[in-house]
Amino acid sequence: MYALVTGASSGIGRCYARELANQGYNLFIVSNQEKEIFETGEEIKRDFGVEVHTMFKDLTDSNAPDELLEYVKENDLDLEVLVNNAGVFFFNPLINTEWRRVELLLNLHIMAVTKMCHVFGQYFAEKRHGYILNMSSMSAWMTMPGINVYNSSKSYILNFSRSLWYEMKPLGVTVTAICPGAVDTTLYGLAPNLRKLAVGLHVSMTPERLVKKALKAMFKGKKHVVPGLINGPFVFIIKHLPDWFVFAAMKRISQFQK
Repeated sequence: MYALVTGASSGIGRCYARELANQGYNLFIVSNQEKEIFETGEEIKRDFGVEVHTMFKDLTDSNAPDELLEYVKENDLDLEVLVNNAGVFFFNPLINTEWRRVELLLNLHIMAVTKMCHVFGQYFAEKRHGYILNMSSMSAWMTMPGINVYNSSKSYILNFSRSLWYEMKPLGVTVTAICPGAVDTTLYGLAPNLRKLAVGLHVSMTPERLVKKALKAMFKGKKHVVPGLINGPFVFIIKHLPDWFVFAAMKRISQFQK
């Protein structure tokens, strides 16, 4: 069996690829980082002894999903799992952001994810079996300046995935949206000791732990999951943040603006 992981050259996507290989899956991994995706493929072959197909591909190209499916069929890859992980992120007010960055995010999070589900949903439906995992975020419930395009796209992914679950379930295919909170990466610019503290307090989660929880939920066929002990209850809180808190937060996020 094969698993297809997008954005697999680094970060959470690389962790998905490694964990799926650890679970015995052969891989088809894709990224827009050419050097890194081939290095990741060789590393996984060496570490886990599975077959790995690698492809350098920009998923914002509207033809990319069809080309990926064509590759799967031409190479007789018995695909069972699709992980739509590829994504981008930035903190910045909308009017201060170059339009090309906004367009990139929307194309990658909305158009690419939707077409990947359309193309591979048909493929899985013909087989009457398959798993699709889409990366949403706790920010799907959050009203927060600076990430308005990002959190809106993640809200789309969440609602799209939950709705698609009902369409695909009778066809033997499940669609799961994963909605993580903070993940222990360099994104937030925290010192190593603070990152370690955040993980210890369960405010943040390591990518490896997130991936294991996400795949477990996917294989159980859940519609969506918010991994982490405190993240579930916190969703209720972030949906009802008072305006004064949001304005206070705006003053704190300027350090992250890029």
